[in-house]
Amino acid sequence: MHIPQGPTAALALELFDDALAAALRPSPDYDVSRWLYVPNHYSEYRYILGTRGRKPLICMGINPSTAAPDALDPTLQSAQRIALSNGYDSFLMFNVYAQRATRPDDMERSCNPVLHAENRRAFWYLLSLSPAPALWAAWGNIIEKRGYLMDCMRDFAADASAAGAGWFTAGPLLKSGHPHHPLYLKGDTKLLAFDIDRYLRDRAT
Repeated sequence: MHIPQGPTAALALELFDDALAAALRPSPDYDVSRWLYVPNHYSEYRYILGTRGRKPLICMGINPSTAAPDALDPTLQSAQRIALSNGYDSFLMFNVYAQRATRPDDMERSCNPVLHAENRRAFWYLLSLSPAPALWAAWGNIIEKRGYLMDCMRDFAADASAAGAGWFTAGPLLKSGHPHHPLYLKGDTKLLAFDIDRYLRDRAT
């Protein structure tokens, strides 16, 4: 269980570029040739966690919990299984908001614009890893927990569009219209095309 110790605005945030540089150096804690973990240590926030490969699937959740290299939580274990079963050789977990909180109800009430800006830099980096980035929308109904999450999502959708990324869901949408969260999906669930523009338009009215 991770309960935030306070607002992220009170933290001395490690900027993404600096955190990435550190994550690319050898670590005594895990195999950096297998894992991408930014920052490369446990903290109150996380930009990226995943495995390295030539054909990654970027899984987009809402916010990170306790997972770390070689210690994936059930959600990330499911995400990895589904990525591999759909023909990807790796998965990269990215979140709409970077603050760690096992319970989404514990996320801060207001968006920290600095944290969002650095998280956006992390997203740009992930998009740069493939000539045709594949994005798996996997946030479930949790995106309704905070009003700022959809605003953040609109920024990421614009960035993805500029990079020519393709969007997918695992299985059909929920009755709410949101994409499924990975946790309770079968490992062989097939990815389906997802119209992110229509999804966002439907939530603007």
